[in-house]
Amino acid sequence: MRVDVAVIGAGQAGTPLARGLAEVGRQVALIERTHLGGSCVNFGCTPSKAMIASARIAADARHAADWGISVGPVRVDFAAVMRRARGMAAASRGELDEALENSANPTLVRAHARLDGREGELFRVRAGDGVILAREVVLDVGTRSLLPPIDGLDGVDPITAENWIDLERLPRHLLVMGGSYIGLELAQAYRRLGAEITVVQNGPRLAEREDEDVSDAIRAILEEEGIRVLCGAEVRRAERTADGVRLVLADTVLDGSDLLVAVGRKPNTDTLGLDTVGVRLDDKGLVEVDERLSTSVPGIWAAGDIRGGPAFTHTAYADHSVLMNQIAGDRTKTTQGRIVPYAMFLDPELGRVGLSEKEAREKNIDLRIGRREMKNSGKAQELGKDKGFIKVLVDGDSNRLVGAACLCERGSDVVQLFAELMNAGAPAGVMRDAIHIHPTIGEAAKNAVVDALS
Repeated sequence: MRVDVAVIGAGQAGTPLARGLAEVGRQVALIERTHLGGSCVNFGCTPSKAMIASARIAADARHAADWGISVGPVRVDFAAVMRRARGMAAASRGELDEALENSANPTLVRAHARLDGREGELFRVRAGDGVILAREVVLDVGTRSLLPPIDGLDGVDPITAENWIDLERLPRHLLVMGGSYIGLELAQAYRRLGAEITVVQNGPRLAEREDEDVSDAIRAILEEEGIRVLCGAEVRRAERTADGVRLVLADTVLDGSDLLVAVGRKPNTDTLGLDTVGVRLDDKGLVEVDERLSTSVPGIWAAGDIRGGPAFTHTAYADHSVLMNQIAGDRTKTTQGRIVPYAMFLDPELGRVGLSEKEAREKNIDLRIGRREMKNSGKAQELGKDKGFIKVLVDGDSNRLVGAACLCERGSDVVQLFAELMNAGAPAGVMRDAIHIHPTIGEAAKNAVVDALS
Protein backbone atom coordinates (compact mmCIF):
# COMPACT_ATOMS: atom_id res chain seq x y z
CA MET A 1 0.00 0.00 0.00
CA ARG A 2 1.25 3.47 -0.89
CA VAL A 3 -0.19 6.44 0.98
CA ASP A 4 0.52 10.09 1.56
CA VAL A 5 0.38 9.75 5.34
CA ALA A 6 0.55 6.73 7.65
CA VAL A 7 -0.89 7.46 11.08
CA ILE A 8 0.29 4.95 13.68
CA GLY A 9 -2.13 4.85 16.58
CA ALA A 10 -5.84 5.67 16.60
CA GLY A 11 -5.88 7.86 19.70
CA GLN A 12 -7.31 11.31 20.29
CA ALA A 13 -4.81 12.91 17.90
CA GLY A 14 -4.44 10.16 15.30
CA THR A 15 -8.09 9.43 14.58
CA PRO A 16 -9.35 12.97 13.87
CA LEU A 17 -6.13 13.74 12.00
CA ALA A 18 -6.52 10.72 9.71
CA ARG A 19 -10.11 11.67 8.96
CA GLY A 20 -9.26 15.33 8.47
CA LEU A 21 -6.41 14.62 6.07
CA ALA A 22 -8.61 12.27 4.09
CA GLU A 23 -11.25 14.97 3.78
CA VAL A 24 -8.75 17.32 2.12
CA GLY A 25 -7.66 14.68 -0.38
CA ARG A 26 -4.68 12.99 1.21
CA GLN A 27 -4.52 9.20 1.00
CA VAL A 28 -4.21 8.01 4.59
CA ALA A 29 -3.61 4.70 6.37
CA LEU A 30 -4.68 4.61 10.04
CA ILE A 31 -2.92 1.74 11.79
CA GLU A 32 -4.09 0.46 15.18
CA ARG A 33 -3.11 -2.78 16.89
CA THR A 34 -5.91 -2.91 19.48
CA HIS A 35 -8.94 -0.66 19.97
CA LEU A 36 -9.78 2.63 18.32
CA GLY A 37 -10.03 5.69 20.53
CA GLY A 38 -6.85 5.36 22.56
CA SER A 39 -6.63 5.33 26.33
CA CYS A 40 -9.36 7.95 26.81
CA VAL A 41 -12.13 5.90 25.26
CA ASN A 42 -11.03 2.43 26.28
CA PHE A 43 -9.86 2.68 29.89
CA GLY A 44 -9.27 6.34 30.73
CA CYS A 45 -11.60 9.33 30.58
CA THR A 46 -14.85 7.74 29.46
CA PRO A 47 -15.12 4.64 31.68
CA SER A 48 -13.22 6.00 34.70
CA LYS A 49 -15.40 9.11 34.96
CA ALA A 50 -18.46 6.91 34.58
CA MET A 51 -17.33 4.83 37.56
CA ILE A 52 -16.44 7.97 39.52
CA ALA A 53 -19.97 9.27 38.86
CA SER A 54 -21.45 6.07 40.29
CA ALA A 55 -19.19 6.37 43.33
CA ARG A 56 -20.26 9.97 43.89
CA ILE A 57 -23.93 9.00 43.83
CA ALA A 58 -23.23 6.31 46.41
CA ALA A 59 -21.44 8.81 48.65
CA ASP A 60 -24.18 11.41 48.33
CA ALA A 61 -26.87 8.82 49.00
CA ARG A 62 -25.16 7.80 52.25
CA HIS A 63 -25.35 11.42 53.36
CA ALA A 64 -28.82 12.10 51.97
CA ALA A 65 -30.09 12.95 55.45
CA ASP A 66 -27.89 16.06 55.35
CA TRP A 67 -30.25 17.34 52.64
CA GLY A 68 -33.34 16.20 54.54
CA ILE A 69 -33.85 13.10 52.40
CA SER A 70 -34.27 9.54 53.66
CA VAL A 71 -33.18 6.83 51.25
CA GLY A 72 -32.57 3.82 53.51
CA PRO A 73 -29.49 1.60 53.37
CA VAL A 74 -27.27 2.21 50.33
CA ARG A 75 -26.20 -0.92 48.48
CA VAL A 76 -23.61 -0.86 45.71
CA ASP A 77 -23.94 -3.33 42.85
CA PHE A 78 -20.31 -3.27 41.78
CA ALA A 79 -20.90 -5.50 38.79
CA ALA A 80 -23.58 -3.12 37.51
CA VAL A 81 -21.29 -0.11 38.07
CA MET A 82 -18.59 -1.78 35.99
CA ARG A 83 -21.06 -2.85 33.28
CA ARG A 84 -22.12 0.77 32.94
CA ALA A 85 -18.51 1.96 32.68
CA ARG A 86 -17.57 -0.75 30.18
CA GLY A 87 -20.75 -0.09 28.21
CA MET A 88 -19.88 3.55 27.77
CA ALA A 89 -16.40 2.65 26.58
CA ALA A 90 -17.82 0.09 24.17
CA ALA A 91 -20.38 2.55 22.80
CA SER A 92 -17.75 5.22 22.14
CA ARG A 93 -15.43 2.68 20.56
CA GLY A 94 -18.28 1.24 18.52
CA GLU A 95 -19.03 4.61 16.96
CA LEU A 96 -15.43 4.85 15.80
CA ASP A 97 -15.45 1.26 14.53
CA GLU A 98 -18.60 1.87 12.53
CA ALA A 99 -17.19 5.03 10.98
CA LEU A 100 -13.82 3.57 10.01
CA GLU A 101 -14.14 -0.19 9.43
CA ASN A 102 -15.41 0.15 5.87
CA SER A 103 -13.76 3.45 5.05
CA ALA A 104 -11.84 3.65 1.78
CA ASN A 105 -9.96 6.69 3.02
CA PRO A 106 -8.63 6.67 5.61
CA THR A 107 -7.92 2.99 5.29
CA LEU A 108 -8.01 1.27 8.68
CA VAL A 109 -5.28 -1.32 9.19
CA ARG A 110 -5.58 -3.57 12.26
CA ALA A 111 -2.01 -4.50 13.08
CA HIS A 112 1.05 -3.61 15.12
CA ALA A 113 3.11 -1.10 13.14
CA ARG A 114 6.81 -0.40 13.17
CA LEU A 115 9.10 1.63 10.96
CA ASP A 116 11.52 -0.32 8.79
CA GLY A 117 13.79 2.23 7.18
CA ARG A 118 13.15 3.89 3.84
CA GLU A 119 12.42 2.96 0.28
CA GLY A 120 13.66 5.90 -1.77
CA GLU A 121 11.84 9.00 -0.54
CA LEU A 122 9.18 6.94 1.22
CA PHE A 123 9.11 5.53 4.74
CA ARG A 124 8.58 1.78 5.08
CA VAL A 125 6.03 0.88 7.74
CA ARG A 126 5.55 -2.78 8.57
CA ALA A 127 1.97 -3.44 9.63
CA GLY A 128 1.49 -7.05 10.57
CA ASP A 129 2.46 -9.08 7.50
CA GLY A 130 2.16 -6.14 5.13
CA VAL A 131 4.22 -3.09 4.22
CA ILE A 132 2.91 0.44 3.84
CA LEU A 133 4.98 3.04 1.99
CA ALA A 134 4.26 6.57 3.17
CA ARG A 135 5.53 10.03 2.34
CA GLU A 136 4.90 11.13 5.91
CA VAL A 137 4.31 9.30 9.20
CA VAL A 138 2.49 10.46 12.32
CA LEU A 139 3.17 8.69 15.64
CA ASP A 140 0.31 8.66 18.15
CA VAL A 141 0.97 5.50 20.12
CA GLY A 142 0.39 6.73 23.67
CA THR A 143 1.76 5.35 26.92
CA ARG A 144 1.28 2.45 29.31
CA SER A 145 1.52 2.02 33.07
CA LEU A 146 5.04 2.07 34.42
CA LEU A 147 5.80 -0.85 36.72
CA PRO A 148 8.72 0.12 38.97
CA PRO A 149 11.57 -2.35 39.52
CA ILE A 150 10.29 -3.65 42.86
CA ASP A 151 11.10 -7.20 43.86
CA GLY A 152 8.09 -9.48 43.42
CA LEU A 153 5.83 -6.92 41.76
CA ASP A 154 5.40 -8.95 38.57
CA GLY A 155 4.16 -11.89 40.60
CA VAL A 156 1.21 -10.18 42.28
CA ASP A 157 -0.73 -9.36 39.09
CA PRO A 158 -1.32 -5.69 39.94
CA ILE A 159 -4.26 -3.62 38.83
CA THR A 160 -3.19 -0.80 36.51
CA ALA A 161 -4.75 2.13 34.68
CA GLU A 162 -5.32 -0.23 31.74
CA ASN A 163 -6.90 -3.30 33.36
CA TRP A 164 -8.98 -1.84 36.21
CA ILE A 165 -11.93 -1.84 33.85
CA ASP A 166 -11.89 -5.65 33.74
CA LEU A 167 -12.52 -6.05 37.48
CA GLU A 168 -15.56 -8.16 38.27
CA ARG A 169 -15.45 -7.85 42.06
CA LEU A 170 -14.89 -4.95 44.40
CA PRO A 171 -11.50 -5.17 46.13
CA ARG A 172 -11.89 -5.79 49.86
CA HIS A 173 -8.79 -3.80 50.77
CA LEU A 174 -7.05 -2.03 47.90
CA LEU A 175 -3.44 -0.98 48.34
CA VAL A 176 -2.76 1.96 46.01
CA MET A 177 0.88 2.52 45.11
CA GLY A 178 1.13 6.11 43.92
CA GLY A 179 -0.36 9.36 45.16
CA SER A 180 -1.01 11.28 41.96
CA TYR A 181 -3.94 11.77 39.60
CA ILE A 182 -4.87 8.24 38.52
CA GLY A 183 -4.17 6.65 41.88
CA LEU A 184 -6.13 9.20 43.90
CA GLU A 185 -9.13 9.29 41.56
CA LEU A 186 -9.50 5.51 41.67
CA ALA A 187 -8.75 5.37 45.40
CA GLN A 188 -11.62 7.71 46.26
CA ALA A 189 -13.98 5.97 43.85
CA TYR A 190 -13.27 2.48 45.18
CA ARG A 191 -13.59 3.75 48.75
CA ARG A 192 -17.01 5.18 48.01
CA LEU A 193 -18.04 1.93 46.39
CA GLY A 194 -17.16 0.09 49.62
CA ALA A 195 -13.49 -0.88 49.57
CA GLU A 196 -10.96 -0.24 52.30
CA ILE A 197 -8.12 1.85 50.86
CA THR A 198 -4.49 2.46 51.78
CA VAL A 199 -2.51 4.88 49.61
CA VAL A 200 1.26 4.39 49.62
CA GLN A 201 3.17 7.40 48.30
CA ASN A 202 6.94 7.34 47.93
CA GLY A 203 7.18 11.15 47.96
CA PRO A 204 6.63 13.45 50.92
CA ARG A 205 3.06 14.41 49.98
CA LEU A 206 0.17 13.60 47.67
CA ALA A 207 -0.17 15.33 44.30
CA GLU A 208 3.39 16.59 44.44
CA ARG A 209 2.96 18.68 41.30
CA GLU A 210 0.57 20.92 43.20
CA ASP A 211 1.23 23.51 45.90
CA GLU A 212 1.41 22.28 49.48
CA ASP A 213 -1.89 23.89 50.49
CA VAL A 214 -3.64 22.03 47.66
CA SER A 215 -1.91 18.74 48.50
CA ASP A 216 -2.74 19.11 52.20
CA ALA A 217 -6.39 19.83 51.44
CA ILE A 218 -6.64 16.79 49.15
CA ARG A 219 -5.13 14.57 51.83
CA ALA A 220 -7.54 15.88 54.46
CA ILE A 221 -10.53 15.27 52.17
CA LEU A 222 -9.46 11.68 51.44
CA GLU A 223 -8.64 10.88 55.05
CA GLU A 224 -12.03 12.23 56.13
CA GLU A 225 -13.57 9.58 53.88
CA GLY A 226 -11.61 6.85 55.66
CA ILE A 227 -8.69 6.48 53.25
CA ARG A 228 -5.40 5.73 54.94
CA VAL A 229 -2.49 7.73 53.49
CA LEU A 230 1.18 6.88 53.96
CA CYS A 231 3.65 9.39 52.50
CA GLY A 232 7.41 8.99 52.41
CA ALA A 233 6.79 5.26 52.19
CA GLU A 234 9.31 3.20 50.22
CA VAL A 235 8.02 -0.14 48.93
CA ARG A 236 10.83 -2.70 48.97
CA ARG A 237 9.03 -5.90 48.06
CA ALA A 238 5.64 -7.19 46.92
CA GLU A 239 4.39 -10.68 47.76
CA ARG A 240 1.39 -12.81 46.94
CA THR A 241 -0.38 -14.11 50.07
CA ALA A 242 -3.21 -16.53 50.69
CA ASP A 243 -5.61 -13.61 51.15
CA GLY A 244 -4.24 -11.28 48.50
CA VAL A 245 -1.10 -9.18 48.39
CA ARG A 246 1.51 -7.86 50.80
CA LEU A 247 3.76 -4.81 50.49
CA VAL A 248 6.94 -4.80 52.52
CA LEU A 249 7.95 -1.22 53.32
CA ALA A 250 11.07 0.06 55.02
CA ASP A 251 9.39 0.20 58.42
CA THR A 252 6.12 -1.73 58.14
CA VAL A 253 4.17 -4.39 56.28
CA LEU A 254 0.83 -3.80 54.55
CA ASP A 255 -1.62 -6.58 53.71
CA GLY A 256 -4.45 -6.11 51.26
CA SER A 257 -6.66 -8.02 48.88
CA ASP A 258 -5.46 -6.22 45.74
CA LEU A 259 -2.77 -3.83 44.55
CA LEU A 260 -3.21 -0.87 42.20
CA VAL A 261 0.05 0.47 40.75
CA ALA A 262 -0.20 4.06 39.51
CA VAL A 263 3.30 5.54 39.75
CA GLY A 264 3.71 6.91 36.25
CA ARG A 265 3.48 6.21 32.54
CA LYS A 266 5.89 4.77 30.00
CA PRO A 267 5.82 5.78 26.30
CA ASN A 268 5.01 3.05 23.77
CA THR A 269 8.01 3.90 21.62
CA ASP A 270 10.21 0.89 22.33
CA THR A 271 8.74 -1.34 19.60
CA LEU A 272 8.27 1.22 16.84
CA GLY A 273 11.56 0.70 15.01
CA LEU A 274 12.37 4.40 15.32
CA ASP A 275 16.08 3.64 15.21
CA THR A 276 15.71 2.44 11.60
CA VAL A 277 15.10 6.02 10.46
CA GLY A 278 16.94 7.93 13.19
CA VAL A 279 14.09 9.43 15.23
CA ARG A 280 15.58 10.76 18.47
CA LEU A 281 14.15 9.91 21.88
CA ASP A 282 14.94 11.44 25.24
CA ASP A 283 16.12 9.44 28.25
CA LYS A 284 12.51 8.59 29.17
CA GLY A 285 11.66 7.24 25.71
CA LEU A 286 9.65 10.31 24.70
CA VAL A 287 9.95 11.50 21.11
CA GLU A 288 11.83 14.77 20.75
CA VAL A 289 9.72 17.28 18.82
CA ASP A 290 9.76 20.99 18.07
CA GLU A 291 6.82 23.41 18.36
CA ARG A 292 5.54 22.08 15.02
CA LEU A 293 5.44 18.53 16.43
CA SER A 294 8.12 17.57 13.92
CA THR A 295 10.63 14.95 15.05
CA SER A 296 14.35 14.89 14.31
CA VAL A 297 13.48 13.26 10.97
CA PRO A 298 11.65 15.53 8.49
CA GLY A 299 8.37 13.92 7.46
CA ILE A 300 7.87 12.09 10.76
CA TRP A 301 5.64 13.75 13.33
CA ALA A 302 4.62 12.86 16.88
CA ALA A 303 1.44 13.69 18.80
CA GLY A 304 -0.19 12.93 22.11
CA ASP A 305 1.48 11.62 25.22
CA ILE A 306 4.68 10.41 23.53
CA ARG A 307 5.76 13.93 22.51
CA GLY A 308 6.44 15.14 26.05
CA GLY A 309 4.80 18.08 27.74
CA PRO A 310 1.22 18.02 29.05
CA ALA A 311 -0.20 14.52 28.57
CA PHE A 312 -3.95 14.91 28.41
CA THR A 313 -6.71 13.94 26.01
CA HIS A 314 -7.41 17.59 25.27
CA THR A 315 -3.78 18.34 24.41
CA ALA A 316 -3.65 15.29 22.14
CA TYR A 317 -6.76 16.53 20.35
CA ALA A 318 -5.22 19.99 20.06
CA ASP A 319 -2.12 18.35 18.54
CA HIS A 320 -4.22 17.04 15.67
CA SER A 321 -5.15 20.59 14.61
CA VAL A 322 -1.48 21.61 14.69
CA LEU A 323 -0.59 18.65 12.47
CA MET A 324 -3.48 19.30 10.09
CA ASN A 325 -2.07 22.78 9.59
CA GLN A 326 1.52 21.58 9.29
CA ILE A 327 0.82 18.73 6.85
CA ALA A 328 -2.03 20.17 4.80
CA GLY A 329 -2.21 23.86 5.67
CA ASP A 330 -0.09 27.00 5.73
CA ARG A 331 2.17 25.66 8.50
CA THR A 332 1.60 28.64 10.78
CA LYS A 333 -0.01 26.79 13.69
CA THR A 334 2.27 25.50 16.46
CA THR A 335 2.16 24.42 20.09
CA GLN A 336 4.06 27.50 21.20
CA GLY A 337 2.33 29.49 23.94
CA ARG A 338 -0.45 26.99 24.54
CA ILE A 339 -2.29 27.45 27.84
CA VAL A 340 -3.30 24.00 29.02
CA PRO A 341 -5.78 23.55 31.87
CA TYR A 342 -6.17 20.16 33.50
CA ALA A 343 -8.13 18.48 36.27
CA MET A 344 -8.00 15.81 38.91
CA PHE A 345 -11.48 14.28 39.08
CA LEU A 346 -11.79 13.89 42.79
CA ASP A 347 -14.80 15.12 44.74
CA PRO A 348 -14.33 18.05 45.00
CA GLU A 349 -12.57 18.32 41.65
CA LEU A 350 -9.23 20.05 41.26
CA GLY A 351 -9.08 22.28 38.19
CA ARG A 352 -5.68 23.80 37.41
CA VAL A 353 -4.23 26.17 34.88
CA GLY A 354 -0.98 28.07 34.53
CA LEU A 355 1.72 28.32 37.16
CA SER A 356 1.55 27.01 40.69
CA GLU A 357 2.45 29.40 43.49
CA LYS A 358 5.82 27.67 43.86
CA GLU A 359 6.57 28.01 40.14
CA ALA A 360 5.53 31.65 40.11
CA ARG A 361 7.80 32.48 43.04
CA GLU A 362 10.70 30.69 41.36
CA LYS A 363 10.19 33.03 38.39
CA ASN A 364 10.36 36.04 40.76
CA ILE A 365 6.90 37.22 39.74
CA ASP A 366 5.49 40.06 41.83
CA LEU A 367 2.74 37.77 43.02
CA ARG A 368 -0.66 38.77 44.31
CA ILE A 369 -2.67 35.83 45.64
CA GLY A 370 -6.43 35.70 45.98
CA ARG A 371 -8.34 32.97 47.77
CA ARG A 372 -11.96 32.05 48.34
CA GLU A 373 -12.78 29.29 50.79
CA MET A 374 -15.71 27.24 49.59
CA LYS A 375 -17.20 27.26 53.09
CA ASN A 376 -17.78 30.98 52.44
CA SER A 377 -19.51 30.40 49.10
CA GLY A 378 -23.28 30.59 49.32
CA LYS A 379 -23.75 28.20 46.40
CA ALA A 380 -21.33 25.65 47.86
CA GLN A 381 -23.18 25.79 51.18
CA GLU A 382 -26.53 25.33 49.46
CA LEU A 383 -25.23 22.34 47.53
CA GLY A 384 -23.66 20.83 50.64
CA LYS A 385 -20.32 20.85 48.76
CA ASP A 386 -18.26 23.34 50.72
CA LYS A 387 -14.87 21.63 50.94
CA GLY A 388 -11.83 23.17 49.26
CA PHE A 389 -11.02 26.61 47.94
CA ILE A 390 -10.25 28.64 44.83
CA LYS A 391 -6.82 30.26 44.61
CA VAL A 392 -5.74 32.69 41.90
CA LEU A 393 -2.32 34.09 41.10
CA VAL A 394 -2.00 37.55 39.57
CA ASP A 395 1.17 39.20 38.29
CA GLY A 396 1.29 42.51 40.15
CA ASP A 397 3.25 44.17 37.36
CA SER A 398 0.98 43.25 34.44
CA ASN A 399 -2.23 42.69 36.42
CA ARG A 400 -2.71 39.46 34.46
CA LEU A 401 -3.58 36.04 35.76
CA VAL A 402 -0.67 33.61 35.76
CA GLY A 403 -2.35 30.61 37.41
CA ALA A 404 -5.31 29.24 39.30
CA ALA A 405 -6.19 26.23 41.43
CA CYS A 406 -9.88 25.40 41.83
CA LEU A 407 -10.40 22.67 44.43
CA CYS A 408 -14.15 22.93 44.50
CA GLU A 409 -17.44 21.64 43.20
CA ARG A 410 -17.14 21.45 39.38
CA GLY A 411 -13.55 22.63 39.63
CA SER A 412 -12.83 21.28 36.12
CA ASP A 413 -15.44 23.70 34.73
CA VAL A 414 -14.65 26.64 37.00
CA VAL A 415 -10.96 26.66 36.08
CA GLN A 416 -11.87 27.31 32.46
CA LEU A 417 -13.06 30.80 33.42
CA PHE A 418 -9.45 31.57 34.28
CA ALA A 419 -8.08 29.71 31.25
CA GLU A 420 -10.20 31.83 28.90
CA LEU A 421 -9.09 35.04 30.60
CA MET A 422 -5.46 33.94 30.21
CA ASN A 423 -5.97 32.98 26.56
CA ALA A 424 -7.43 36.41 25.89
CA GLY A 425 -4.49 38.10 27.59
CA ALA A 426 -7.01 40.14 29.55
CA PRO A 427 -6.22 41.80 32.88
CA ALA A 428 -7.64 40.20 36.01
CA GLY A 429 -9.79 43.30 36.50
CA VAL A 430 -12.03 42.07 33.70
CA MET A 431 -13.30 39.28 35.94
CA ARG A 432 -13.38 41.51 39.00
CA ASP A 433 -15.60 44.03 37.23
CA ALA A 434 -17.85 41.50 35.49
CA ILE A 435 -21.29 40.63 36.80
CA HIS A 436 -21.55 36.96 37.73
CA ILE A 437 -24.76 35.08 38.40
CA HIS A 438 -25.68 34.66 42.05
CA PRO A 439 -25.54 32.10 43.53
CA THR A 440 -22.94 30.15 41.55
CA ILE A 441 -19.52 28.61 42.04
CA GLY A 442 -18.36 30.92 39.25
CA GLU A 443 -19.19 33.80 41.57
CA ALA A 444 -16.70 32.36 44.06
CA ALA A 445 -14.08 32.41 41.29
CA LYS A 446 -14.72 36.12 40.83
CA ASN A 447 -14.43 36.68 44.59
CA ALA A 448 -11.00 35.03 44.57
CA VAL A 449 -9.89 37.58 41.96
CA VAL A 450 -11.39 40.41 44.01
CA ASP A 451 -9.32 39.21 46.95
CA ALA A 452 -6.14 39.19 44.86
CA LEU A 453 -6.70 42.75 43.63
CA SER A 454 -7.80 44.21 46.96
